[in-house]
Amino acid sequence: MFSKSTLSLIELPNHFIELRFDRKNESVNKFDQRCLTELKEACHELTQNSAVKGLVVTSAKPTFVVGADITEFGELFSHPPEKIEQEFLTINREVFNALEDLPFPTVAAINGIALGGGLEVALACDFRVMSESAKIGLPETSLGIIPGFGGTVRLARVIGPESAISWITTGLQNNASKALAIGAVDTIASNDLLKPAIEFLENANSGALAWRDVRAKKQSPYDLSASELNTLFDNAAKFVQTKFSGHYPAPMAAVNSMRKSILLDRTEAIKVEARYFAQMAKTETSKQLINVFLGDQQVMKHAKNLAKTETKIEQAGVIGAGIMGGGIAYQSAYTGTPIVMKDIQQNGIDLGISEATKLLDGLETKGKITADKKQHVLDKITPTLNYQEINAVDIVVEAVVENPKVKHAVLPEVESQVKETAIVASNTSTISIDYLAQPLARPENFLGMHFFNPVHKMPLVEVIRGTQTSESAVAKTVGYALAMKKKPVVVKDCPGFLVNRVLFPYLGAFMQMVHEGVDFIQIDKAMESFGWPMGPAYLCDVIGMDTTVHAANVLADGFPDRMKYDFTTAAEHLLKNECLGQKNGHGFYHYEKDERGKITKQHKQEIKTLLSSITESEKNVDEKTIAERLMVVFCLEAVRCLEENIVERPVDLDMAMIYGLGFPQFRGGPIRYIETLGISEFVALADKFGEFGNMYKVTDTLREMANDGSKHFYQ
Repeated sequence: MFSKSTLSLIELPNHFIELRFDRKNESVNKFDQRCLTELKEACHELTQNSAVKGLVVTSAKPTFVVGADITEFGELFSHPPEKIEQEFLTINREVFNALEDLPFPTVAAINGIALGGGLEVALACDFRVMSESAKIGLPETSLGIIPGFGGTVRLARVIGPESAISWITTGLQNNASKALAIGAVDTIASNDLLKPAIEFLENANSGALAWRDVRAKKQSPYDLSASELNTLFDNAAKFVQTKFSGHYPAPMAAVNSMRKSILLDRTEAIKVEARYFAQMAKTETSKQLINVFLGDQQVMKHAKNLAKTETKIEQAGVIGAGIMGGGIAYQSAYTGTPIVMKDIQQNGIDLGISEATKLLDGLETKGKITADKKQHVLDKITPTLNYQEINAVDIVVEAVVENPKVKHAVLPEVESQVKETAIVASNTSTISIDYLAQPLARPENFLGMHFFNPVHKMPLVEVIRGTQTSESAVAKTVGYALAMKKKPVVVKDCPGFLVNRVLFPYLGAFMQMVHEGVDFIQIDKAMESFGWPMGPAYLCDVIGMDTTVHAANVLADGFPDRMKYDFTTAAEHLLKNECLGQKNGHGFYHYEKDERGKITKQHKQEIKTLLSSITESEKNVDEKTIAERLMVVFCLEAVRCLEENIVERPVDLDMAMIYGLGFPQFRGGPIRYIETLGISEFVALADKFGEFGNMYKVTDTLREMANDGSKHFYQ
């Protein structure tokens, strides 16, 4: 009847038609220009066929439609906002409105994922059938934009503006039960969605379902008084201001768009949406969030291609239980890879199992897993005090104390107990992989696998290649990290590897400013205003002062010209006075549990008094200067890591800082941040702070780029 490269029209009994999305030679359906054009043609074809009595929109893929093709945004968003606005008005009129205006009832059969444009095409239908395992949502604000295919208009009328505001501003995915309860879909079905979808069409044709009334509701102004409108959207604005910083304008734009369009008919309402969409498309935030989205895809694609070259890890092990070992064991077991957890003491085993159980209990309490699933995960963790269970594993992760002597003793012992083909990985955060490999008989099977704490939350895993590490070991370890639902980035061995090497000059600049007399609370506020999830003082407390000082010493030994300081740092002084941070409740800040058991952060004057003995007289510095000083050293060390090939590509570096440290996503990563400032402008900024030491010294290559007028690290 009608067959194109992304979709087809298929005749069903009783004059019904199936519009089936099935993008050739690809695993998912998405809305790019080709698909939109073909959907427009299909709607025209359907309009011309007077015999059609109903349409079911389906997908032949495991998912419905994952959304728009983000790779096309770069070209489209380069145009003036007026052209972007007109483009989306045309798409809405000729595609989504055309689907919604077909002269017969329509049903979307949502299997798998329906996000962004995928949900918007379903909303253009009169009814929606959703599979039990499907997820739907409008995540556009996570890209710095708002829905542009009518999502703010139709969703607000289908589920009500209050719920639509929540869905759109948070961008969360919603399961079938939530979608049904809120009215986003009309029924939930198991695997066969076509049968209940056809029943909707039959009932619509018989008059049992008033499909024209359903359609008219989406196209008409919402029934809301002026006072109700003001109360609802004033509260929504307050919610968005509280939840999202001013660095993320899209959620507020979505609220404002819905506020201005909710009392308009469809034609006028979509004009409002298109205008706000175009405004957001031109923001720097949108540009960088899209870069992050595409960067994530690049990093994961690279990792998956690498993992394909080797066999899958079937059985894992972890040496050293406790919090970190328990976290690794939990993550491995939860994602499907059985793991042996070994320790030399029963209390270590108990702590590791307790950590895994605590995490699973949390999921069960939230209704995310069943008791059977919880037990199934725990059954995949084999606790042991001896090596007998370890000898069959494909990879073993050493997670003992961060002490070179201890690791030098443990690693050869572990190597002697595993099969010759097994990979031995160290979960070290700073210690040289080549140094740790010295006593090993098979250094080609040894590397670093650095997890970040807490393991279950932090997405990054640094896979650290030693001088003698084989490509096979790297590929298998990357595959294991992917199986654990982590984001692996392969880096070369050096003090601190990639993430900590870049982080500690930043913390060093912070320590230097505190030494100069700048208030650490002011510094924290400045960096939070810059976009970091927490300031450097709070970060030291979270890491632990003992760990912070240890890592700083490793980096100082590795890079003494710029990371060794001629003064006692605040972290060293706090550690000396047994202020460990959150580990014992006292650090830069004081920590107590509130009545709900949540840890709260407080400031106590005695800490400033304690630090006064190692700081100069009080010094006032504006927030802009604070952020500049800390970010210059952070970005300069990132550039050095690129120049030294510690990491292969700028995208790997930027994504590692976002995954591992929470670098502000709206700034795109340190390399994107330099590009945004301008390379020559960044060099001039670094030179301005040259008096503060070698950590501000610009590399020769970077200065050449500035002198040559280079604008990009990314090719």
